[in-house]
Amino acid sequence: MNEEHLLRRYQALMSAVPQSVWVMSPDGVVTLLAGGGIAEKLWRPENGSPWMDAVHPKDRGWFQRAWRGATRRRTPLDTIVRVRLDGAPDRFRHVKIIAAPVVDQGGEVEWVGTASDAEGHWRTRMREKLLARMAAVPAAHDLSEAFLTTAAAVVPELADAVAVFRVQDGVEFGVRPSDRVPDVTSPERVGLAPGLPPLPPLEPDFLLGPIAREAIENQRARLVVFPPDGPPEDGLSGAAVQWLREARATGVALLPVVVDGRTVALATIATCRGNPPPDEADLSLLQDVFQQMSGPLRRTMELQSIRGKALALQQSFLAAPPSVDGLTITALYHPADSAAEVGGDWYDAVRLSSDALALSIGDIAGHDLDAATAMGRVNSILRGLAYDSGPAASPAGTLSRLDRVVQALDSPSMVTAVHAVLRRQAGGDWRIALSNAGHPPPLLLPAGEPSRYLHGLTAPDPPLCVADALDRTTLHAVLREGDALVLYTDGLVETPDTDIGDNLRRLRTRTDALARRGLPLPDLIRALLPPVQHRRDDIAVIALQVRPDR
Repeated sequence: MNEEHLLRRYQALMSAVPQSVWVMSPDGVVTLLAGGGIAEKLWRPENGSPWMDAVHPKDRGWFQRAWRGATRRRTPLDTIVRVRLDGAPDRFRHVKIIAAPVVDQGGEVEWVGTASDAEGHWRTRMREKLLARMAAVPAAHDLSEAFLTTAAAVVPELADAVAVFRVQDGVEFGVRPSDRVPDVTSPERVGLAPGLPPLPPLEPDFLLGPIAREAIENQRARLVVFPPDGPPEDGLSGAAVQWLREARATGVALLPVVVDGRTVALATIATCRGNPPPDEADLSLLQDVFQQMSGPLRRTMELQSIRGKALALQQSFLAAPPSVDGLTITALYHPADSAAEVGGDWYDAVRLSSDALALSIGDIAGHDLDAATAMGRVNSILRGLAYDSGPAASPAGTLSRLDRVVQALDSPSMVTAVHAVLRRQAGGDWRIALSNAGHPPPLLLPAGEPSRYLHGLTAPDPPLCVADALDRTTLHAVLREGDALVLYTDGLVETPDTDIGDNLRRLRTRTDALARRGLPLPDLIRALLPPVQHRRDDIAVIALQVRPDR
């Protein structure tokens, strides 16, 4: 049997195997020896043409580094890379390449390798990887965080840009959505590959394009493919068209995110910088990933609903401070930066007479709807007791009465509170009588002097609801013109892994610095709040300042 016949038999045998065998000469020319299956579909460079042109643009960088490393070390290469299909410049397929160096007697190296189809294997592995990443977040902090998690999962492996539009109140199938959408330019809702231009801010009159509205209404994904300089102006919004041109986008996928039959968000996914647009297989994988959001989104939306109800209930109990001649009174409440936690913090101010005022602040143990409900009950009881007792009552006695009532009603497990009664004096000063049940110390700001805590850093009386018939104390002070008193809850001074004494000293230092700037009381109080991302607990503050009578 001659060599030519043997070669034909070998080629026939290799053609029956679902892989191709190739050889690369020392001068870089690739020759296909035999192949079947994927070899018949792949783009083949002509002799002398750069074979790296067959590799997907996103894979060329790392694949070139891997290839150069293998050639330098003369070691085998085993990897999966996307290779262009023959006759389809924008279509690629994952191919497993195994190559080994062969060194002849003269030291010249040629490479012999195989190429086999790995598309199914790669998509299965990628789908498992992305869905596992999504499943690792049982419930996001809020919807923006959920969108960010999903965007990070697909950029840049499957897409170059992801923007998520939240649909107000959700849209049922077949119901035409409102053209207007909320602002979606915050970084939490956008994922961009490095080097892309930032998304432009959306104007108040921004309108979704007709293709996006159709995707929301029909709850069906849409894929729009176009040349880098030609996004369709009649199907997309003007702002989107301008950005897509700048980013040299080649395709946009519009994926509605459906939770319990309602479209709650629209994911807009783009391939940019001339990269090939997604194909139907890519679109199917993206749909799987974004639909995986439905579980975490449902839980996040449920938590936000609970939190919203608790906040509404809590706000209903926090009445605006009364107007009192000779006093500036300001109050604020900020919930914790958390998806479901709403605490039992409260403040209150009630006029006892034309020259007397009761001021209180407190905190109920717990961070849920029960805590907010208990807060309203305790606040209402204290307000009634204070008004019934009148200006001459001892704050310590009022808190003792409150303690007995709350324990008898089997309300919260523990309550901290400060209760103060202020009475106007003949010269315009205000005399304070105050009792503290386990609460952070009130801060006194004398005009033109350093601030100080009303009872120093010594321990206050025990909280309410911890023991029966405790003796409580009343402290006294005088507020003169320009002096201020600040009552606050522990969220202002307590953070994990820090010393409360150090935090209280820092609060004094911060307050003194703000007071020297001459800030009005409302501005000073707002400036004391920590940044939103550092708020681990609810914060309530009520403060007053003596001013001249007008």
